[in-house]
Amino acid sequence: MHLTRANMTIGALVTLALAFAAGVAVGQAKAPTADKGLSADKLEAIDTLRMRKVMLLPNGVIGLHSHKDQPTVNYLLQGVITFHQEGKPPRVVKAGESFAEGKDTTHWAENRTGVAAVWIAVDIPKE
Repeated sequence: MHLTRANMTIGALVTLALAFAAGVAVGQAKAPTADKGLSADKLEAIDTLRMRKVMLLPNGVIGLHSHKDQPTVNYLLQGVITFHQEGKPPRVVKAGESFAEGKDTTHWAENRTGVAAVWIAVDIPKE
């Protein structure tokens, strides 16, 4: 069988596309459903706002959840978390950075480091 340059190019492109798709599938972490190593302490509350200090221990996870009824803004005080939001690539959030979880946010998070991640969360709690 004689392969033309065009056939070899098409074959190479198909192989690359399949390898990329396999790599993407392997690289995507499955969202956990349960929390592990998570704690939250209520600091203050007024009217419809609540402020909490949240801690995620090393290798801890926050299971997949939605913020449909609980929009939240966060400021990371210590550590690093990886934030996995539905439909977006993972985002690494470091101390001194903030992140928001709006009404359309479905996500999970993990602490892949050896240091506890600590942040302040201000939200509108569910009734």
